[in-house]
Amino acid sequence: MTATIKDVAAHAGFSIATVSRALNAPHTVSPITLAKIQAAIAALKFQPSALGRQLRAEHTGLVGIVLPTLANPVFAETLQGIDEAAGAAGYRLVLMTTQYDAQREQHALEILRGQRVDGVIITVTDGNSNPLLDALEADHLPYVLAHNDTACRPSVSVNNRRAARDGVRVLVAQGHRQILMVAGSLNASDRARQRHLGYCDAMQEAGLEPRAAIEVDFNAERLSPATFARLFEGANRPTALFCSNDLLAMVVMRALRAAHLEVPRDMSILGFDGLSMGELLSPALASVCAPNREIGTQAWRQLRAQIQARLPAAANGATLIDDGRQPQRLGLTLPHSIRHGATIAPYVGEKSEPTAAAPAAPLTASGSTRRA
Repeated sequence: MTATIKDVAAHAGFSIATVSRALNAPHTVSPITLAKIQAAIAALKFQPSALGRQLRAEHTGLVGIVLPTLANPVFAETLQGIDEAAGAAGYRLVLMTTQYDAQREQHALEILRGQRVDGVIITVTDGNSNPLLDALEADHLPYVLAHNDTACRPSVSVNNRRAARDGVRVLVAQGHRQILMVAGSLNASDRARQRHLGYCDAMQEAGLEPRAAIEVDFNAERLSPATFARLFEGANRPTALFCSNDLLAMVVMRALRAAHLEVPRDMSILGFDGLSMGELLSPALASVCAPNREIGTQAWRQLRAQIQARLPAAANGATLIDDGRQPQRLGLTLPHSIRHGATIAPYVGEKSEPTAAAPAAPLTASGSTRRA
């Protein structure tokens, strides 16, 4: 018959509550008591329930991860950085995705609270003004934002505004004056909003008039006919497009090909993210590059510093490994770079007109449009 915690308590001569404390918070019982209980556990070959210990423990060794989607490789790369670092420290991940929906963000955090995670790494729609993050702070649950570019909360990102500005400067340097930005829904991503501000900065710096971004729903897998037509409406049709992420840039390129327009001869394209798959395209995609995997690694290090600060020295649960790193400051900004792909060419004069207004067929399941 399998021994129970009640059997251990009777064998050691202590209450069930004392045995429970010895299992889940050994620093709260005396060394003599702990030794007797451990001897009883060994004698009875008692195996504590992992689920039961998790429900009772002060420290569970679980970390919640809340990301908009895994369909965009940006977040898959970020998750890989988190997983490698957290796994090496003995922690396990509980993953939730939100599809850029604020209600799903709230639901995800409720689920993670129920799992009693030790902390959360999260990407939200808005990192500055967010009642969900306010609630985490009120509950003293450690968290770090990944990709949300804010100095007022624990976060790791690139400077999205500056990075976008530097990217659009490349288009301006190639002689382009009519530059349009194509973005995911600005209401659903503070990163897209900051990148649009960077686009405006570069345009105004060059004495050019910035335009409102053409927004694409984050679940869209192709450009609608109306959206495609907006790329060419008005007298000053663009000669270059700045896309708020690489997957969106790929969808735009496919729509242009379907309209018998050639990239970069008829339209230069710049993406944002620096996805390695962009280099496999023909032509290879020019992009503003973010260190997505490193963002995940650094977010974990920030979170772990917070968790460690809350744990007693003899915390039980996951194996805690000290990597000797110091806690990071709020709003850690990592460097970006520009990948000069073949989708940008110098502006040389009038461009071809599209021969079809219909957008291209949707991408395959592995190429769904998503925003970073």
